[in-house]
Amino acid sequence: MAVVVFDGVAPFELGVVCEAFGVDRSDDGVPLLDFAVCAPGDRRVRTSGGFSLTADHGLDRVAEADLVAVPAVDGTIDGVGSITEEVVATVRAAHARGARILTVCSGAFVLGQAGLLDGVACTTHWRHTRQLSERFPLAQVVPEVLYVDADQVVTSAGTAAGLDACLHVWRQEYGAAVAAAVARRMVVPPQREGGQAQYVARPVVDCEADTLAPLLAWASEHLADDLGVEALAQQAHLSPRTFARRFREETGTTPHAWVTSQRLREAERLLETSDLSVEQVAHAVGMTGAATLRHQFQRSRGVSPQSYRRAFQQRVG
Repeated sequence: MAVVVFDGVAPFELGVVCEAFGVDRSDDGVPLLDFAVCAPGDRRVRTSGGFSLTADHGLDRVAEADLVAVPAVDGTIDGVGSITEEVVATVRAAHARGARILTVCSGAFVLGQAGLLDGVACTTHWRHTRQLSERFPLAQVVPEVLYVDADQVVTSAGTAAGLDACLHVWRQEYGAAVAAAVARRMVVPPQREGGQAQYVARPVVDCEADTLAPLLAWASEHLADDLGVEALAQQAHLSPRTFARRFREETGTTPHAWVTSQRLREAERLLETSDLSVEQVAHAVGMTGAATLRHQFQRSRGVSPQSYRRAFQQRVG
């Protein structure tokens, strides 16, 4: 993996990528990546944080990477114009030879300059989605999500969403157990629900209940139970209508979508770490049977449960 840095790079977003991929977690069973921070010229760049840093590698190292990350540019987006053609050409060449490209926040603008967002679904921080659309009209900007995976290009929203995207890549490459191990060391959720629309300024609404976090924790431990809206609302001591509204306010998604994602995540873990049949896994996570699990897995993950198990069980064991 290579991380491309340049004058105006945002240090926190750079740190997100370094923390997610550049730390040795082999003692937790996480594969150790060949990780390099790469910069143009004399490898010394000025960050937007008021200090400079010197990378260990030049841009030539990017040619060896399977995954190339582009952190954020300074928060005003004005810094995008200062990105040199050498940097843009390096990212473009990596994409052309088949490398996967990951951006954090306004790093998507660099991909736009490289022409890599034309006809591609993508996102960036909610404050900049309109600018991204205006500057690159052929880009298919999705403003309300935490990240977008367009196969070869993964773009993410604000800072924390960069971690979400990084964990998504870990999960795709090495499975849910490895992604969970990385998340556990960073003390963040393995996969957040909802989208960045939650963080857009809006009028404050009345809250009839305290945070639903205890309920979500309880539901995560009782996936085999009835977790329909009425059952969850009763557990939260709210009416179903109030509960459904409150749930969306807090999570950015519906109770059904959240429960389904939790069940699929647990199914991933069981497929990776147990010898339970697909039918047994389905019942263990609260689904009616193997057919339902196969349908949900194919719809959400693009593969069958058995294919997922073949891809990841041996790696984790």
